[in-house]
Amino acid sequence: MNVKSQLSTLKAYTPGKTTDEVKKEYQLEKIVKLASNENPYGCSPNVLKAISQTNTLAIYPDGAAAELKKAVAEHLGVDQAKLIFSSGLDELIQIISRAVLSPEANTVMASETFSQYRHHAIIEGAEVREIPLLEGVHDLDKMAEAIDENTKLVWICNPNNPTGTYVAKEDLLRFLDKVPNNVLVVVDEAYYEYVTINDYPQTIPLLDKYENLLVMRTFSKAYGLAGIRIGYGVASPALINKLDIVRLPFNTSSLAQTAAIAALEDPEFIEECVIINTNELQKYYHFFDQQQISYYPSQTNFIFLQLSKPAIEEMFQQLLEKGWIVRKFPKGIRITIGTEQENEELLKILKEVIPCIQ
Repeated sequence: MNVKSQLSTLKAYTPGKTTDEVKKEYQLEKIVKLASNENPYGCSPNVLKAISQTNTLAIYPDGAAAELKKAVAEHLGVDQAKLIFSSGLDELIQIISRAVLSPEANTVMASETFSQYRHHAIIEGAEVREIPLLEGVHDLDKMAEAIDENTKLVWICNPNNPTGTYVAKEDLLRFLDKVPNNVLVVVDEAYYEYVTINDYPQTIPLLDKYENLLVMRTFSKAYGLAGIRIGYGVASPALINKLDIVRLPFNTSSLAQTAAIAALEDPEFIEECVIINTNELQKYYHFFDQQQISYYPSQTNFIFLQLSKPAIEEMFQQLLEKGWIVRKFPKGIRITIGTEQENEELLKILKEVIPCIQ
């Protein structure tokens, strides 16, 4: 079977072992998964109520997502023509890459950052220009230098996954002023709701000045709808019209649209989750400071530990054998902030594990 030659350099996304697999392999009764940055408190009760009342599953969903579009437009204070919806941000990344990239083009991104930017660029045959993070943060000066006449797309994950770090407002504005207006800049704000820092950029108002800017947000993280898959992009109507040509006709389900509308109607749920998350992060900071483990201060619902390769493997394996699933990366381990009880239990276990890796 003939497929694109570049696929031979890629692997399908590997989500990691399931809880059932870990239970069976290590003969455990309890598993706690803190690897995928889900909201440990689930979703708003409004969502569960709205979904339970849905009775249109035999009918195709509204391809235009009209009701959801109206709700999100009001929530953001933007024109409905500036919105596109997708089955999670993974699909929107695919849509953007397919619409913009080609074998003659290149795309600029950080290293390390969300893996799907690179993945879809390679599928489209584009050149990938990866700029190492500078102390865990996007090096926007080097990224700007990497842009040339063949650059079509720049990715900025803000806050960044997997480090949890962020690009400040003034730094982003300086970067946008350097970028040619024919180069699309995508700012991925999947963790936007968790941000508490004052100098984080508010990007939606910037869309009026920078027509080459697209902002991505999702209902998968703070809103707790990861299992339903719904995300969206905000950009100029002209760009949205082009992206809509690539989007599949019925790409977001009726359940997802209903759930997202209901989620927006309960801002108190988000506020409470963010307060708890912020407080729990402080516990991790205090603990890792005491243990002399390097980490990045986070504007997300996870924390990234900077570890040597042997320490990464040892910590990951020891936690796995004790029933705790975290996510390992080439330069460290990412731990999702769980419930208060989960965090207390994990910190006790880490106190036993850390001496083994130092």
